[in-house]
Amino acid sequence: MKLDYLFEEKKKQVLSFEIFPPKHGAALKNIDETLEILSSLHPDFISITFGAGGSAVNNKTIELAKKIKETYHIEPVVHLTCLNYTKEEITGMLNEMKEAGIYNLLALRGDRNPDIEPKKEFHYASDLIRFIRQQGDDFHICAACYPETHPAAESRAADLRHLREKVECGATHLLSQLFFDNDTFYRFLEDAAIAGIDAPIEAGIMPVTNKAQIERMATMCGASLPEKYKRIMQKYEDNKDALLDAGLAYAINQIVDLLASGVDGIHLYTMNNPTVARRICDGVRNLI
Repeated sequence: MKLDYLFEEKKKQVLSFEIFPPKHGAALKNIDETLEILSSLHPDFISITFGAGGSAVNNKTIELAKKIKETYHIEPVVHLTCLNYTKEEITGMLNEMKEAGIYNLLALRGDRNPDIEPKKEFHYASDLIRFIRQQGDDFHICAACYPETHPAAESRAADLRHLREKVECGATHLLSQLFFDNDTFYRFLEDAAIAGIDAPIEAGIMPVTNKAQIERMATMCGASLPEKYKRIMQKYEDNKDALLDAGLAYAINQIVDLLASGVDGIHLYTMNNPTVARRICDGVRNLI
């Protein structure tokens, strides 16, 4: 089932989770505990990340999506990258998804892999979106957006132009990269509206559970850390349990404010940690 109805009906704000396939060589059954808990929280969909290259990773992503759909009866969204693939390879993956009854994807350029030479048939996510739409209207296509501007963008204005191009090419739903300051996200929403971007935008939230991990992720994504957030990490970085409690409280406060402000939805980056997802959902259970 395509996810278009979520925003067409506009009956409620959307809740979704992101997970990643088990590491190379790990059995898919090892993720069952995570999926059992996540499915009990009744998300509108679960997205599955996609590796930078290699058919084994691709197949595991789609295999996990099939498991989510068939076993847990939740719509999966497959991350689909394009930098390291040809049009023929992308077509093959799209056909595999359709054969499995999976019609929702997140179109991404993908990270550069120093061990893999880009195929040069797709340079940007907008190229992938355009190619998929040229094949027909089979898929609900999500695209990524960056509240604090993509790290590789020439400017904020240029980043917004590229984002509008994704929507004009056929993306109907946007998932934001993580951020830690809601005012930053609200300014982004205003700028996106001024730029003529009218697709629904889910707010991406990642709870801090590890100081080094969150600093690394923030650097990769170009997300800034507010002073109050830094104080939390500095205060509790040597106390794992305290840092978890403080990080979850911060994320819940973010989500409460976002929902009260009428955002289209919350996309929770779970890092495959079902305990974190459950505690956050318990904190906002009656709000969504």
